[in-house]
Amino acid sequence: MEDQDETPSPSTGPPDRQTLRLIERQLATDDLVAETMFDPDSYEPRLLSAHLDTARYPEIVTSARLDVRWFTTGDFSIHYIEAHDNDSEWECRWDRHPNTHNSRVHFHTPPTATDVTDLELSSLHPLAVYSTVLTAIEQRLETLWRT
Repeated sequence: MEDQDETPSPSTGPPDRQTLRLIERQLATDDLVAETMFDPDSYEPRLLSAHLDTARYPEIVTSARLDVRWFTTGDFSIHYIEAHDNDSEWECRWDRHPNTHNSRVHFHTPPTATDVTDLELSSLHPLAVYSTVLTAIEQRLETLWRT
């Protein structure tokens, strides 16, 4: 697997169907996940969406989902989006891709995912990244219930 500090390749490459299916299997077993779906379908997935169980959230959250893109180059984008009852959204994104704004591995910070900061991950293995993201979502849930 490519080191996160290496020179970026010019493209993220094609979708990594095997990794998307691996992540989908993990999401499908998580109590927080209500439904998973591939776009356009499971045979040629480009995007994996996981709709989260809003019964686990305070009433202000009307929907929550995780959109996962993973590429054969090891690049990825994992976007977490909450919709709130006041027509606002709270979102963040974990990314690894060629860019001009930060290091190849970076994080788009909440609440708008506009600001970007460098990100260090102990491993770029898909299941390690998945674990990092799900831990952050669980921490977000705890924060929502405290406020």
